[in-house]
Amino acid sequence: MKQIYFDHNATTPVAPEVFEAMLPYLKDEWGNPSSIHWAGRAPKKAMEEARDMICEFLNCSPVELIFTGNGTESDNLAIKGTALSKKKKGNHIITTRVEHPAVLNTCKYLEKEGFEVTYLGVDKEGIIDIEELKAAITDKTILITVMYANNETGVLMPIKEIGEIAKEKRITFHTDAIQAAGKIPLDTKELNCDLISISAHKFYGPKGVGALYVKRGARVVPLLHGGHHERNRRGGTENVAGIVGFAKAAELAIRDMEAEGKRLALLRSRLEEGLLERTPHTLLNGHKTNRIPNTTNISFEFIEGESLLLNLDMLGVAASSGSACTSGSLEASHVLIAMGLVPEQYHGSVRFSLGKLSTEEDVDYIIEKLPPIVERTRSMSPLWDAEKGTGAEIEFSAKSCLK
Repeated sequence: MKQIYFDHNATTPVAPEVFEAMLPYLKDEWGNPSSIHWAGRAPKKAMEEARDMICEFLNCSPVELIFTGNGTESDNLAIKGTALSKKKKGNHIITTRVEHPAVLNTCKYLEKEGFEVTYLGVDKEGIIDIEELKAAITDKTILITVMYANNETGVLMPIKEIGEIAKEKRITFHTDAIQAAGKIPLDTKELNCDLISISAHKFYGPKGVGALYVKRGARVVPLLHGGHHERNRRGGTENVAGIVGFAKAAELAIRDMEAEGKRLALLRSRLEEGLLERTPHTLLNGHKTNRIPNTTNISFEFIEGESLLLNLDMLGVAASSGSACTSGSLEASHVLIAMGLVPEQYHGSVRFSLGKLSTEEDVDYIIEKLPPIVERTRSMSPLWDAEKGTGAEIEFSAKSCLK
């Protein structure tokens, strides 16, 4: 059976060069980098060289980089750390309704701790209104956190403009750039961000290692208290092998990003055009051009995206959905709901995220196999009967799905 992986936004395979770079620090150079004896010297040197490479990737200084365990920790450190450090100045945070759960759930936690959070809406293409952002700012606003690239649609937010507003108002600005890293350039000097979260496993590095850029002058209260690691900002023995792999992945991204981005954009367009032309009642979710090059989110109306994914999986195709309605529970895509999609649209959404493993042959295979699956699935759907007027009208809602 074929194995086609179109879920690179979930995670990516470790690149062979990354694996080779990590191996010595899993096998031979296993010492603690904080040790002052011979066993710690080589790991420490490797870790600092890796830090320099990742700083080249971000265009920042080594003192501005904190290694973390993953992107979720980076987001938590940025948001909670800023909120705690500035709670005497204010208690208001601004974010959006389409953030990753690592940001949304952190903000919800802070609401329980006495902070106020404004959740900005987005337009039908998934982008916030800058004027709405300006209007939301108060004299109590201490943090703005807006993702760079949306993980479901790939849509890019106007980060530079937001950064200029935050700078003018002297408000700390954080962006979750975890889906953007490795796909488009991240230059801290151009983005006007105080804090940037990234994670290695989204661009062919290992799982279990992330980083947080903290601009000089910005302050975050540590979440993990222990030794004097990461300049007293994040306690815990560093994952040397993971950090070395992270750096190699960053090096490869610097080398390959432009050419790979162009290749993936062409493949993505081929996939979109093929599916939209051959399948009626479909729509592209998000901005057509203002997005990362590897991601497309398509709604196949009047059916469940989950059923499409199961059928694709049986054909060896790995993709993902923004919704799931199984076993009496409903988890609809908060991103697509915020963009104004109705249930018969957002429940049938499928995200395809391409990467280095993706080929033209893979794309053509999906274009060939998926439209018949959609047609067959719709033929069994009461939603489709209702749309055609051949069956009883039904109300498709979260309430009916939960029954």
